[in-house]
Amino acid sequence: MKNYLTLLIQPIFQKHWIADLVFALMRFTCGLLLAIDFGASKFGMPWTPKDKNLGLFEVAAWFPEDIAEYGGIFAMAPVLFAWLGAFSEAVGGLLLAIGLKTRVASFLIMCTMLVAIFFQKWGQGTWGLLPAMGFLWISIYNLYLGSGRFGIDALLAKRLSTKK
Repeated sequence: MKNYLTLLIQPIFQKHWIADLVFALMRFTCGLLLAIDFGASKFGMPWTPKDKNLGLFEVAAWFPEDIAEYGGIFAMAPVLFAWLGAFSEAVGGLLLAIGLKTRVASFLIMCTMLVAIFFQKWGQGTWGLLPAMGFLWISIYNLYLGSGRFGIDALLAKRLSTKK
């Protein structure tokens, strides 16, 4: 089990530390933008009171309704897919920014961006596709590289390797 965890978090270091620094700056910037600008509007804000006496809440209708319009499996459970997408953008963006569980967060973001590209943005032309494609590209190379030298995964991998 420890070997699988090490494989999952062990980042690939570039030849020169400056390359890792550049990748870390891009990872940090894109992770924060994804979490704060895109994920927070879906994850933290769409609550409306359903019954003030009981304290029950429901998701605002705009995001699950957008998901349901995709059809197929998305129409069967739009609230579930809305929260999965919001989670991967908000929490995955924060994890990506700090370099913790970078490959897992990158995989979730990659899946979300592929859905956004093919089901939501496809007919909007190149300019409509660019934000989702940019996050997709960042998630693809972070899926391969991991956090690099400048992330929490690198510290965890170093600690796991010294305990052997």
